[in-house]
Amino acid sequence: MKTFKPLLLLLLVAAFVSSCVSVRVVSDYDKKATFGQYKSFAFFKPGIDKAEISDIDKKRILRAINNELVDKGFAKSDDPDLLISIFTKENQRVDVYNRFGYGYGFGFGYGFYNPYWGFGPGFYNNVSTRVEGSLYIDIIDARTKELIWQGKGTGFLTNTSIEKKEERINEFVTEILSQYPPGNTNGR
Repeated sequence: MKTFKPLLLLLLVAAFVSSCVSVRVVSDYDKKATFGQYKSFAFFKPGIDKAEISDIDKKRILRAINNELVDKGFAKSDDPDLLISIFTKENQRVDVYNRFGYGYGFGFGYGFYNPYWGFGPGFYNNVSTRVEGSLYIDIIDARTKELIWQGKGTGFLTNTSIEKKEERINEFVTEILSQYPPGNTNGR
């Protein structure tokens, strides 16, 4: 029984820490691509135009991508090595919490004419909805027009203020592009 308590505590801490992760990121890439050869980029307008978000949010995302790539040493170019495209998905997440508790309530006794107020146990349902969004960043070899890397960030969106929205977009882009280029690349 003594080993069970530390194990349970460890699992609870791990669940809490994983629930605090703001943006969940995964990436995939072509193992045959030589990422060290790429030095410049441009945005792939036909792909970006298909993203189903407002033009203002597109600008925010593209600005954040531009800043991250420049910080990584890439240059924006009219004759690029890489083309950058984005697309988005949005899902409504519904969470239902069933709780047991005590509280006050109104009820009827033995018939409609015997109403009363009381205190007692009961089950309570709490339903909340949140919007969970995914941002995909595709990196395409400009010469071959083949996808060589894709990053996906998923997390909850915020619409509280413009500043918070921009901060959240920057967080998504930073987390996604932290995995680019993939480890053990040639020269990068």
